[in-house]
Amino acid sequence: MEYKRLGKSGLQVSALSFGSWLTFGKQISDLTAEKLMALAYDNGVNFFDNAEIYAKGKSEKVMGKILKKMKWPRSSFIVSSKAYFGDGGKLPNQTGLSRKHLFEACNAALKRLQVDYLDLYFCHRPDKNTPIEETVWAMNHLIQQGKILYWGTSEWSAQEIMEAHMVARQLNLIGPTMEQPQYNMFHREKVEVEYNQIFKTVGMGTTIWSPLASGVLTNKYIGKFPKGTRLSMEGLDWLKERSLTPQRLEKVQELNDLANDLDTSLAKLAIAWCVKNPNVSTVILGASKLVHLKETLTALDVVSKITPEVSEKIETILSNKPEHPMF
Repeated sequence: MEYKRLGKSGLQVSALSFGSWLTFGKQISDLTAEKLMALAYDNGVNFFDNAEIYAKGKSEKVMGKILKKMKWPRSSFIVSSKAYFGDGGKLPNQTGLSRKHLFEACNAALKRLQVDYLDLYFCHRPDKNTPIEETVWAMNHLIQQGKILYWGTSEWSAQEIMEAHMVARQLNLIGPTMEQPQYNMFHREKVEVEYNQIFKTVGMGTTIWSPLASGVLTNKYIGKFPKGTRLSMEGLDWLKERSLTPQRLEKVQELNDLANDLDTSLAKLAIAWCVKNPNVSTVILGASKLVHLKETLTALDVVSKITPEVSEKIETILSNKPEHPMF
């Protein structure tokens, strides 16, 4: 396993990490979740990602029980939570980024995860109804209380992230350290263009999600639609329609052929492609089966195979390289 600094911070995160979205407390058994986390940890993964909304809090409960049972040294792993959507409640103050919700969500996450502090705490989406000053102050207070170590954002715009940094500087508070954006071969604009200046100015770290585009960047959907995948889960029709377009599947076939030529799998190639981006601190892996996680945990072996020539072939197939502004 390789380890990278999370942006300009001193925190070392494994290049590959493990997340529980859509699986823990919902798609897989608690025993399978335990085996997956143990496999990840034994292979050098030190960051485990979670959120209050995942399975409406149950995901964090499952992870918390596993962390307590494993008795890993607290210094050996990083655990996160995210706040915004709530854990199922829809009443006023049960969602958003107000001081009240951030404090209550943090305390609830600590209880569910059975830890004394969160290493990483994310604002899961921007909140148009809460002043950014209130959110930055709340995160700073949580750091001062020892409940969180670093705070960050998820799916915020570059403008919103920089506004948070400006407020933090004006008030001598701690600004966001990291952002958690979607990033994969089909979803590139935000990481490769929009955030470009932020990487240079404030040194933002990234914990990217969906490196396989919800499983599309594997061979599982080539010529068939298998049962038991996340795109067949109830309530995810929107994800299926957005992900499995004919044009996209045609590119997937070509990428799969290229992966075969490199003597690897499309999944490993897609993850290695993300890792190769120097602005990616860690790639969050998701899995419902041990065999899949065993495969993707070896994706770092493929990074060296992505030569300039291979990169050019990938760009030709994708034909979606974002354009950078001329100024």
